[in-house]
Amino acid sequence: MATSNSQHEGHVVLFPFMSKGHTIPLLHLSRLFLARGLLVTIITTPANRPFIDQSLADTSSAAATVVDIPFPQDTVPGIPVGIESTDKLPSLDLFFPFTISTVHMQPDFERALQTLPRVSFFVSDSFFWWTVDSAAKFGFPRFVFYGFANFPMAVGKVVAENRLLEGPESDTELITVTQFPWIKITKKDFHESFRDSSTDAAQHEAFEFIMRTVVATVRSLGVIVNSFYELEPVFTDYWNTECGPRAWCVGPLLQLSQDDDINSTNDEDDDKPMWIEWLDQKLEEGNWVLYIAFGSQAELSAEQLQEVAKGLENSNVNFLWVVKKKSGATASDGLTKEFEERVKGRGMVVKEWVDQRRILMHGSVQGFLSHCGWNSVLESICAGVPILAWPMMAEQPLNARFVVDEMKVGWRVETCDGSVVKGFVKSEELEKMVKELMEGDKGKEVRKKVKEFADLASKAVKEGGSSWRSLQSLIDETIGNKEEKSMSS
Repeated sequence: MATSNSQHEGHVVLFPFMSKGHTIPLLHLSRLFLARGLLVTIITTPANRPFIDQSLADTSSAAATVVDIPFPQDTVPGIPVGIESTDKLPSLDLFFPFTISTVHMQPDFERALQTLPRVSFFVSDSFFWWTVDSAAKFGFPRFVFYGFANFPMAVGKVVAENRLLEGPESDTELITVTQFPWIKITKKDFHESFRDSSTDAAQHEAFEFIMRTVVATVRSLGVIVNSFYELEPVFTDYWNTECGPRAWCVGPLLQLSQDDDINSTNDEDDDKPMWIEWLDQKLEEGNWVLYIAFGSQAELSAEQLQEVAKGLENSNVNFLWVVKKKSGATASDGLTKEFEERVKGRGMVVKEWVDQRRILMHGSVQGFLSHCGWNSVLESICAGVPILAWPMMAEQPLNARFVVDEMKVGWRVETCDGSVVKGFVKSEELEKMVKELMEGDKGKEVRKKVKEFADLASKAVKEGGSSWRSLQSLIDETIGNKEEKSMSS
């Protein structure tokens, strides 16, 4: 599989977690490794393989080998047989039990490794903490992939080591991050398990899981980060000088062949989804569009959906809103056909999977109401689209702080109680902020700023750019070191 001009005879194994937000960046990374002349093997499960096969089939580069291993069944009460990805879980309460159950995959994972060509190095999703033992057993280096930036890693490290969350009694009291005194955080910026390991069994289980991933990271050779140095130099330098293991910024991974993907899909008029045709129409009319999406995991209550709908309707802005399907329910609980009729022409509600990157790259889209998952943040940055931040879970509150306070390419949606994560938002507040983003002077300012970062992102991944050099250095140092050790032994 290696290309004829390859400088390395190397083989990398990638093991993405069973969630599209974790899988897609590593598939992009696999294409980068293939382009550098490496053999690539991707480990997955039977139910997740069709998505990976389809994603890889869309590439024109050399092919990666895909190996599927069984997913543990009947190990977690409440998870039906055949559920092998987090986006299909009946409840988010099952997320940690689902993730922890992957340890039962270890014997099959190691049997699969025995059938592969010699492995030069291994890239594991951070959630598979147990793969660090497998890597040590087989004698190859392990890199870990977290799926977010250096900012939450560095801030989280400082907060944990200095026990900053143990002081304040209030969840909303501002706390100064000692090593970065200009940054203020609250307890709500962190998952409950990060704040307290003993309140109940579920939180203790989550805390233990997080500790396992941290220990496994320390035992790894490095962290592969889907970011670029120019985006967060302070936090990248801090991590690499004060923390470790070394963080290698190789992103934005989505920038790989972005122009080819967008141009090829836009050229096929017959294959255009209805939402792209609708956006094309808005562009022809000279109308800007606000894109709204909250990721594949978060769920809004019916009451909150109604408030969002009311705010959008009263704002009179054009919008494209992707609504997540709920398990065992209609796709748009809380929304009515009457609402869709009233906004018809200037608003579209989509109840199916969409190519978010393609939407954000569309010329008509000039604003993004987002949950601030890191993939979504990067997609928005690369498209030059400012963000209204409404974080829901995980590291999203920290991502929102980075977007608003550090990058200054958006601002936060105001909640009724001032909560920084998944607080209730009234229609009046949403209407005001949407109109300011799409029509106001403040919107013009952040739109100009985000386009500057879009240019930096594009330069980072091009040959000679910071991320291009970082990936090449990772390959040279890792495979070169192994070759030197082999020759000397």
